[in-house]
Amino acid sequence: MTDTFQVAGMTCSHCVASVTAEVGRVAGAEGVDVELVPGGLSRVTVSSSSPVDRAAVAAAIDEAGYEMIVETR
Repeated sequence: MTDTFQVAGMTCSHCVASVTAEVGRVAGAEGVDVELVPGGLSRVTVSSSSPVDRAAVAAAIDEAGYEMIVETR
């Protein structure tokens, strides 16, 4: 399964590397793919065999120095 998260503040390949490394440490994460959108909301897709903990992903993104945007409905 895959979960996609929107992330603000990413601007370069260093940002991608930081987020990929931190999110890759989240329990259950088997793969991390980042689509960089400088000046916009980048997309971080986490593949796993079961749902990953959204709070853990948010904390990992925060640890990397960026902000996960939570969609409100």
